[in-house]
Amino acid sequence: MNNSRKKFRYRRRYLANINAFGSSQLHLRNPLVIALWSVAFPGFGHFLLHKYLRGYALFIWELYINQKTLLNTAMMHSFNGNIQLAKSVLNEKYIYLYIPVYLFAIWDSYRTAVDENKLYLLAKRENAPFPIFVMNTFEVNYIDKKKPWLALVWSLGIPSMGQLYLHRMVSAAFTLIITLMIVEYSNFIEGFHLFFLGDIAASKAVIEPQWVLYMPSIYFFGVYDAYVNTVEHNKLFDREQANYLRKKYQSKDFVVYKGEPVQ
Repeated sequence: MNNSRKKFRYRRRYLANINAFGSSQLHLRNPLVIALWSVAFPGFGHFLLHKYLRGYALFIWELYINQKTLLNTAMMHSFNGNIQLAKSVLNEKYIYLYIPVYLFAIWDSYRTAVDENKLYLLAKRENAPFPIFVMNTFEVNYIDKKKPWLALVWSLGIPSMGQLYLHRMVSAAFTLIITLMIVEYSNFIEGFHLFFLGDIAASKAVIEPQWVLYMPSIYFFGVYDAYVNTVEHNKLFDREQANYLRKKYQSKDFVVYKGEPVQ
Protein backbone atom coordinates (compact mmCIF):
# COMPACT_ATOMS: atom_id res chain seq x y z
CA MET A 1 0.00 0.00 0.00
CA ASN A 2 1.17 3.53 -0.69
CA ASN A 3 1.55 4.81 2.87
CA SER A 4 2.00 8.40 1.69
CA ARG A 5 -1.65 8.61 0.67
CA LYS A 6 -3.51 10.49 3.40
CA LYS A 7 -6.67 8.40 3.06
CA PHE A 8 -4.86 5.26 4.23
CA ARG A 9 -2.04 6.67 6.34
CA TYR A 10 -3.72 6.10 9.71
CA ARG A 11 -4.01 2.35 9.16
CA ARG A 12 -1.41 -0.02 10.61
CA ARG A 13 -2.10 -2.85 8.16
CA TYR A 14 -3.65 -3.26 4.73
CA LEU A 15 -5.58 -6.09 3.14
CA ALA A 16 -4.64 -5.27 -0.44
CA ASN A 17 -2.77 -2.98 -2.80
CA ILE A 18 -4.18 -2.25 -6.25
CA ASN A 19 -2.00 -0.42 -8.75
CA ALA A 20 -1.74 -0.01 -12.50
CA PHE A 21 0.50 -3.05 -12.94
CA GLY A 22 -1.20 -5.56 -10.70
CA SER A 23 -2.48 -6.28 -7.24
CA SER A 24 -1.24 -7.83 -4.01
CA GLN A 25 -3.34 -8.96 -1.08
CA LEU A 26 -3.27 -10.76 2.22
CA HIS A 27 -5.37 -13.88 2.63
CA LEU A 28 -5.15 -17.16 4.50
CA ARG A 29 -2.74 -19.63 2.97
CA ASN A 30 -1.69 -23.14 3.91
CA PRO A 31 2.01 -22.83 4.88
CA LEU A 32 2.62 -26.46 3.93
CA VAL A 33 1.31 -25.88 0.38
CA ILE A 34 3.51 -22.79 0.08
CA ALA A 35 6.55 -24.76 1.23
CA LEU A 36 5.82 -27.58 -1.23
CA TRP A 37 5.75 -25.12 -4.13
CA SER A 38 9.19 -23.93 -2.99
CA VAL A 39 10.28 -27.58 -3.07
CA ALA A 40 9.07 -27.77 -6.69
CA PHE A 41 10.98 -24.62 -7.64
CA PRO A 42 12.56 -22.02 -5.30
CA GLY A 43 10.71 -18.73 -5.64
CA PHE A 44 7.27 -20.20 -6.35
CA GLY A 45 6.26 -20.13 -2.69
CA HIS A 46 7.22 -16.47 -2.45
CA PHE A 47 5.30 -15.65 -5.64
CA LEU A 48 2.17 -17.09 -4.01
CA LEU A 49 2.83 -14.87 -1.00
CA HIS A 50 3.24 -11.86 -3.33
CA LYS A 51 6.84 -11.46 -2.15
CA TYR A 52 8.00 -10.82 -5.70
CA LEU A 53 11.50 -9.37 -5.26
CA ARG A 54 12.57 -12.24 -3.04
CA GLY A 55 10.80 -14.70 -5.33
CA TYR A 56 12.52 -13.39 -8.46
CA ALA A 57 15.91 -13.52 -6.74
CA LEU A 58 15.42 -17.14 -5.66
CA PHE A 59 13.99 -18.14 -9.05
CA ILE A 60 16.88 -16.66 -11.02
CA TRP A 61 19.39 -18.20 -8.62
CA GLU A 62 17.77 -21.64 -9.04
CA LEU A 63 17.83 -21.29 -12.82
CA TYR A 64 21.47 -20.18 -12.81
CA ILE A 65 22.83 -22.78 -10.41
CA ASN A 66 20.79 -25.58 -12.00
CA GLN A 67 22.35 -24.77 -15.36
CA LYS A 68 25.85 -24.60 -13.89
CA THR A 69 25.50 -27.97 -12.14
CA LEU A 70 23.42 -29.67 -14.89
CA LEU A 71 21.20 -30.90 -12.08
CA ASN A 72 18.18 -31.60 -14.30
CA THR A 73 20.25 -33.78 -16.62
CA ALA A 74 21.68 -35.69 -13.67
CA MET A 75 18.16 -36.17 -12.28
CA MET A 76 16.96 -37.55 -15.61
CA HIS A 77 19.77 -40.14 -15.65
CA SER A 78 19.01 -41.02 -12.03
CA PHE A 79 15.33 -41.59 -12.81
CA ASN A 80 16.40 -43.92 -15.63
CA GLY A 81 18.65 -45.88 -13.27
CA ASN A 82 21.92 -44.59 -14.76
CA ILE A 83 23.48 -43.55 -11.46
CA GLN A 84 27.07 -43.55 -12.68
CA LEU A 85 26.16 -41.43 -15.70
CA ALA A 86 24.30 -39.03 -13.43
CA LYS A 87 27.38 -38.69 -11.18
CA SER A 88 29.62 -38.04 -14.17
CA VAL A 89 27.32 -35.33 -15.56
CA LEU A 90 26.82 -33.47 -12.29
CA ASN A 91 29.15 -30.49 -11.84
CA GLU A 92 30.35 -30.84 -8.25
CA LYS A 93 32.03 -27.44 -8.34
CA TYR A 94 28.72 -25.64 -7.75
CA ILE A 95 26.43 -28.24 -6.21
CA TYR A 96 27.19 -27.23 -2.60
CA LEU A 97 26.06 -23.68 -3.41
CA TYR A 98 22.68 -25.08 -4.46
CA ILE A 99 21.71 -26.89 -1.25
CA PRO A 100 21.62 -24.04 1.34
CA VAL A 101 19.68 -21.65 -0.90
CA TYR A 102 17.21 -24.40 -1.79
CA LEU A 103 16.57 -25.17 1.89
CA PHE A 104 16.33 -21.47 2.72
CA ALA A 105 13.63 -20.96 0.07
CA ILE A 106 11.53 -23.74 1.61
CA TRP A 107 12.01 -22.55 5.19
CA ASP A 108 11.51 -18.86 4.44
CA SER A 109 8.33 -19.40 2.39
CA TYR A 110 6.81 -21.49 5.20
CA ARG A 111 7.78 -18.93 7.86
CA THR A 112 6.49 -16.01 5.80
CA ALA A 113 3.17 -17.78 5.12
CA VAL A 114 2.64 -18.18 8.88
CA ASP A 115 3.45 -14.49 9.45
CA GLU A 116 1.18 -13.29 6.64
CA ASN A 117 -1.71 -15.36 7.99
CA LYS A 118 -1.35 -13.53 11.31
CA LEU A 119 -1.18 -10.17 9.53
CA TYR A 120 -4.30 -11.04 7.52
CA LEU A 121 -6.31 -11.81 10.66
CA LEU A 122 -5.24 -8.51 12.23
CA ALA A 123 -5.94 -6.49 9.06
CA LYS A 124 -9.32 -8.19 8.68
CA ARG A 125 -10.26 -7.27 12.23
CA GLU A 126 -9.23 -3.66 11.56
CA ASN A 127 -11.35 -3.77 8.37
CA ALA A 128 -8.57 -1.93 6.61
CA PRO A 129 -9.57 -0.06 3.40
CA PHE A 130 -7.88 -0.40 0.04
CA PRO A 131 -8.18 1.29 -3.38
CA ILE A 132 -10.52 -0.39 -5.87
CA PHE A 133 -9.85 1.68 -9.01
CA VAL A 134 -6.55 2.95 -10.40
CA MET A 135 -5.95 4.88 -13.60
CA ASN A 136 -2.77 6.43 -14.94
CA THR A 137 -1.04 7.09 -18.25
CA PHE A 138 -0.12 3.43 -18.77
CA GLU A 139 -3.02 1.35 -17.49
CA VAL A 140 -6.44 1.07 -15.87
CA ASN A 141 -6.93 -1.48 -13.11
CA TYR A 142 -9.92 -2.19 -10.90
CA ILE A 143 -11.48 -4.87 -8.74
CA ASP A 144 -14.33 -6.80 -10.31
CA LYS A 145 -15.69 -10.35 -10.45
CA LYS A 146 -13.69 -12.77 -12.56
CA LYS A 147 -14.21 -16.45 -13.37
CA PRO A 148 -11.62 -18.79 -11.80
CA TRP A 149 -12.28 -21.54 -14.35
CA LEU A 150 -11.56 -19.09 -17.16
CA ALA A 151 -8.23 -18.12 -15.61
CA LEU A 152 -7.41 -21.83 -15.34
CA VAL A 153 -8.31 -22.52 -18.98
CA TRP A 154 -6.21 -19.63 -20.31
CA SER A 155 -3.25 -20.77 -18.20
CA LEU A 156 -3.59 -24.27 -19.62
CA GLY A 157 -3.16 -22.74 -23.09
CA ILE A 158 -0.01 -20.71 -22.46
CA PRO A 159 1.53 -19.95 -19.05
CA SER A 160 1.05 -16.24 -18.18
CA MET A 161 -2.37 -15.83 -19.85
CA GLY A 162 -4.17 -16.49 -16.57
CA GLN A 163 -2.09 -13.80 -14.84
CA LEU A 164 -2.81 -11.43 -17.73
CA TYR A 165 -6.55 -12.11 -17.35
CA LEU A 166 -6.23 -11.18 -13.68
CA HIS A 167 -4.31 -8.01 -14.65
CA ARG A 168 -1.08 -9.06 -12.93
CA MET A 169 1.09 -7.51 -15.59
CA VAL A 170 4.54 -7.99 -14.05
CA SER A 171 3.86 -11.65 -13.19
CA ALA A 172 2.45 -12.27 -16.67
CA ALA A 173 5.47 -10.69 -18.39
CA PHE A 174 7.97 -12.59 -16.24
CA THR A 175 6.18 -15.93 -16.72
CA LEU A 176 5.90 -15.43 -20.47
CA ILE A 177 9.59 -14.54 -20.88
CA ILE A 178 10.71 -17.56 -18.85
CA THR A 179 8.33 -19.85 -20.77
CA LEU A 180 9.59 -18.63 -24.14
CA MET A 181 13.20 -19.09 -23.02
CA ILE A 182 12.54 -22.67 -21.89
CA VAL A 183 10.64 -23.49 -25.08
CA GLU A 184 13.49 -22.07 -27.16
CA TYR A 185 16.35 -23.93 -25.48
CA SER A 186 14.49 -27.19 -24.80
CA ASN A 187 13.09 -27.62 -28.33
CA PHE A 188 9.85 -28.48 -26.58
CA ILE A 189 7.52 -27.54 -29.44
CA GLU A 190 9.49 -29.59 -31.98
CA GLY A 191 9.60 -32.56 -29.64
CA PHE A 192 5.89 -32.33 -28.90
CA HIS A 193 5.10 -32.10 -32.62
CA LEU A 194 7.13 -35.23 -33.41
CA PHE A 195 5.58 -37.05 -30.46
CA PHE A 196 2.11 -36.11 -31.69
CA LEU A 197 3.02 -37.56 -35.10
CA GLY A 198 4.08 -40.81 -33.42
CA ASP A 199 7.81 -40.47 -34.04
CA ILE A 200 8.90 -41.14 -30.45
CA ALA A 201 12.57 -41.73 -31.26
CA ALA A 202 12.93 -38.43 -33.13
CA SER A 203 11.06 -36.64 -30.35
CA LYS A 204 13.47 -37.97 -27.71
CA ALA A 205 16.46 -37.04 -29.88
CA VAL A 206 15.45 -33.42 -30.39
CA ILE A 207 14.42 -32.67 -26.78
CA GLU A 208 17.05 -31.06 -24.52
CA PRO A 209 16.41 -32.63 -21.06
CA GLN A 210 18.31 -30.00 -19.07
CA TRP A 211 15.81 -27.36 -20.18
CA VAL A 212 12.63 -29.35 -20.72
CA LEU A 213 12.50 -30.52 -17.09
CA TYR A 214 11.76 -26.92 -16.07
CA MET A 215 8.51 -27.01 -18.03
CA PRO A 216 6.26 -29.07 -15.69
CA SER A 217 6.95 -26.81 -12.70
CA ILE A 218 6.43 -23.59 -14.68
CA TYR A 219 3.31 -24.86 -16.42
CA PHE A 220 1.41 -26.24 -13.44
CA PHE A 221 2.43 -23.39 -11.16
CA GLY A 222 0.99 -20.90 -13.65
CA VAL A 223 -2.32 -22.80 -13.64
CA TYR A 224 -2.46 -23.02 -9.84
CA ASP A 225 -1.40 -19.41 -9.28
CA ALA A 226 -3.97 -18.01 -11.72
CA TYR A 227 -6.85 -20.05 -10.28
CA VAL A 228 -6.10 -19.39 -6.60
CA ASN A 229 -5.51 -15.67 -7.07
CA THR A 230 -8.74 -15.30 -9.05
CA VAL A 231 -10.69 -16.94 -6.22
CA GLU A 232 -9.09 -14.63 -3.65
CA HIS A 233 -9.56 -11.62 -5.93
CA ASN A 234 -13.30 -12.34 -6.00
CA LYS A 235 -13.38 -12.57 -2.20
CA LEU A 236 -11.72 -9.16 -2.05
CA PHE A 237 -14.39 -7.75 -4.36
CA ASP A 238 -17.16 -9.22 -2.16
CA ARG A 239 -15.60 -7.76 0.96
CA GLU A 240 -15.24 -4.28 -0.51
CA GLN A 241 -18.80 -4.35 -1.86
CA ALA A 242 -20.20 -5.46 1.50
CA ASN A 243 -18.29 -2.69 3.30
CA TYR A 244 -19.58 -0.10 0.84
CA LEU A 245 -23.22 -1.19 1.17
CA ARG A 246 -22.94 -1.37 4.94
CA LYS A 247 -21.46 2.13 5.12
CA LYS A 248 -23.81 3.82 2.66
CA TYR A 249 -27.14 2.06 3.14
CA GLN A 250 -27.24 0.13 6.42
CA SER A 251 -28.90 1.87 9.34
CA LYS A 252 -26.65 2.60 12.30
CA ASP A 253 -29.30 1.02 14.53
CA PHE A 254 -29.19 -2.29 12.66
CA VAL A 255 -27.90 -5.11 14.87
CA VAL A 256 -27.14 -8.71 13.92
CA TYR A 257 -27.63 -11.01 16.90
CA LYS A 258 -25.46 -14.09 17.19
CA GLY A 259 -26.71 -17.29 18.78
CA GLU A 260 -30.29 -17.72 19.98
CA PRO A 261 -32.80 -15.13 18.74
CA VAL A 262 -33.83 -12.47 21.25
CA GLN A 263 -37.36 -13.03 22.58
